[in-house]
Amino acid sequence: MEMNASYTSFVAVGDSFTEGMSDALPDGTYRGWADLLAARLAAREPGFRYANLAVRGKLIGQIVDEQVSTAAAMRADVVTLVGGLNDALRPKVDMGRVRGRLEEAVERLAPACKQLVLMRSPGRNGPVMERFRPRMEELFAVVEELAARHGALVVDLYGAPVLGDPRLWDVDRLHLTDEGHRRVAEAVWQTLGLPPGEDWRAELPPARAAGWAARRAEDLRFTREHLLPWIGRRLTGRSSGDGRAPKRPELLPYAAAHPGATGPS
Repeated sequence: MEMNASYTSFVAVGDSFTEGMSDALPDGTYRGWADLLAARLAAREPGFRYANLAVRGKLIGQIVDEQVSTAAAMRADVVTLVGGLNDALRPKVDMGRVRGRLEEAVERLAPACKQLVLMRSPGRNGPVMERFRPRMEELFAVVEELAARHGALVVDLYGAPVLGDPRLWDVDRLHLTDEGHRRVAEAVWQTLGLPPGEDWRAELPPARAAGWAARRAEDLRFTREHLLPWIGRRLTGRSSGDGRAPKRPELLPYAAAHPGATGPS
């Protein structure tokens, strides 16, 4: 990887992780690692262009059908593709089909950009992670194989213990906090060959153990506000992304996509 490389455009493809949940802004919209990365890249390159096609809840087949052709046609310098984890976290999944659709996406995107970036996604430490770890690792093995075959970069978030720390995850236990997204942006930045701004793998200070009552209250809130609605959507075949358009559907100059933007914060 060329050190201190220059990039003039960036397209992000994927699901809620790339859309930016749960890095919420005051107006209720989501920022996330891709927006943070775009801001930093734009500060280095006048006229830098950015699009974010990611939509929450999307399965890998939907990502391929709804986002990949659009992203390939943009011919961006950098394309990030993160998908398949929503499939792996479902009670039943055909991992062979997931592999095939992910392979299709990489084969279409890799020749259409200067640098394709894939990821081994992070997971929150806990019982859910342990239940689905074999599927996740099967998915990540496919990511590594496709990256080696097509010259893509891989950002190994899964291999960073700090990103499993529950303190970097929102109360829904599915999405990173603003600090988690900031660390992911730094990880992608460094993987692209740009000068490090910090050690994104640095461990958090020791945590204070929460009392039994606080843990039970947190579990009840999680079940009521997040787990039950998620189960309801699964039972009815609905998705949180149904009918939702991408937040940055066109490859526009960063300032145009972010009125009043002055660069990274």
